[in-house]
Formats: sequence, structure tokens, C-alpha cells
Amino acid sequence: MDKKVRCFGSHSKMYSKYHDKEWGVPIYDDDTKLFEMLLLESAHAGLSWELILNKREGYRKAFDNFNYKKIAKYDTHKFEELCQDSGIVKNRLKIKYAITNAQIFIQIQKEFGSFSTYLWGFVNNTQVVNNWEFIDEVPSRSELSDMISKDLQKRGMKFVGSVIIYSYLQAVGVIDDHFQGCWKKRTLKT
Repeated sequence: MDKKVRCFGSHSKMYSKYHDKEWGVPIYDDDTKLFEMLLLESAHAGLSWELILNKREGYRKAFDNFNYKKIAKYDTHKFEELCQDSGIVKNRLKIKYAITNAQIFIQIQKEFGSFSTYLWGFVNNTQVVNNWEFIDEVPSRSELSDMISKDLQKRGMKFVGSVIIYSYLQAVGVIDDHFQGCWKKRTLKT
């Protein structure tokens, strides 16, 4: 393991790679990671992020490379197949709502032109950059995540509570919560 100071200390190589390459990096394209991270963060509810990262490739395979257009059309047969897939967390409700959330993702795209426009509209297209001195200052939710969570729930999405949405906003770079001592925060400043 390298000597870089990271937000969450020493973790697996996969976790460190996720932190270094993805976490806090702004994503604007609906067809890249916006739905993938929504699905994974929803699956994360009540579980460790490291477990979800370890199953990420299983999710990628089971959920057609996170193609939300295909996921939105999954039928009962595909749902039952997913419920037996050992490569993902076999929680029937999380699987059911991954399908529902894909359908709502598409509805939001139709209303706003893209899910990205909808999401980034909450912050006027400007990344929220926090300057926490210590990682334990990072909140698990905020007024922003409360607002987005409430709106998504009103639209019918599930497993999108404020804590999950805060994690999602960090994952897709709407929020940059790298703390001051993190090597990534220092490189972002230069």
C-alpha cells in the first residue's frame, strides 16, 4: 500500500482506487455513472461500501452494465433471476426498486432533458466544495441531501433517504468532501 493519506484511512486497493479516481469527481453524463452510482448507493443502504465495491462487477454483469434503459424494462423473470444472483446483494426490495428507480430516472430525464440537469440544478451547476479539517467532521446528510431525497421520494424512488443521497452526491462529485489532510484535496487545489 502506498503512503498517501486518504479520507478513510487504509483500505483495500479497490477502495483506495475508488477514492483516488472516482469519489468527488463531478459527473454530468447520464449514460456514464449517474445511474450506476444511484443503483450502487441504494444497494449500499445498511451495508458497508467496501462490500458493494467488492460486488460492483457482479452488479455490472447482472444489471446489463448499468444500462438504465434496459433495467427499466426488466420483467418478472429477470427480477427472479436477479434475486438468485450471488454476484449482488440478494435483497428483493433493493432489486425491485433498482428497476423502479430506473423507470423514474427516465421520467426525470424526460421532464428536465437529462438526469444530470435535474441533479446539478439543485446546486446551480456548481460543485459544493467543503473544507473539512478532519474526516470526522463530514456529515452523513445535509439540507441539500434532505431536499433531493425528499424530491426523489415524492417522484416514487425508494432507498434514496437523505444519508444515501448524501453518499450519492459525494460519489458523483456534486459534493467534494475530501478533507484538508487528504492527498486528493491537496492535488485539487493546485
